[in-house]
Amino acid sequence: MTAATTVGLLHGVTGEVPVVPDRETARDWLVEELARPEYSQDPSVLMRLLDWLARVFGDIGTVDISPWRLAVVLAVVLVVVVAVALFVAGPARLRRHAAGSSAVVHDDDTRTAAQMRAAADDAAGRQDWPLAVIERFRAVVRGLEERVVLDERPGRTAREAAEAASARMPDLSADLHTAAGRFDGVRYGHLPAGPADDAAMRALDDRVSSTRPSPPASRTPEEAL
Repeated sequence: MTAATTVGLLHGVTGEVPVVPDRETARDWLVEELARPEYSQDPSVLMRLLDWLARVFGDIGTVDISPWRLAVVLAVVLVVVVAVALFVAGPARLRRHAAGSSAVVHDDDTRTAAQMRAAADDAAGRQDWPLAVIERFRAVVRGLEERVVLDERPGRTAREAAEAASARMPDLSADLHTAAGRFDGVRYGHLPAGPADDAAMRALDDRVSSTRPSPPASRTPEEAL
């Protein structure tokens, strides 16, 4: 549900409107709203809301209620609908966004690891901690590519990078996965970051740079094919 739609609906029941909805019209409005695709993201929440609405309109049908009181009831119901939309559609939209856009380094980013580290240092100097964390993790991944620990693969996710690097640097596996989670949280989950996050990412960068990777696992003839 968009903010404009929400405001329009609430204005329609609380402001100056040409028509006050009767019971059937109010019910039709809510059914139409609940048919929107975002509510289908969580069937259990939707079913509970539908059951509640059925009870509300069932109770209204047993009493004599004025049109304006019905409008007030409808306004309250719409507030509940908006709350459900934010609860259901918000996290689902975030999950879809993260799933489709969680690459560490994009195709058009041709910077070297040194350039990414410089960008991280510049961001930290300006106390832009989220950007510092993001650029430092990108430098870690690009540095591993430059050392041929990882193959060059634009679009690789943070989790994929941590998994692949852990196979060659098992002692750093926990730190790599923690850093990948921090990158995803800051870059795509809009979580805050601070000096401690920047320091942890710097420490990982130093450890990765000074760690000698184990030889790549040999493949069987069948895997090579």
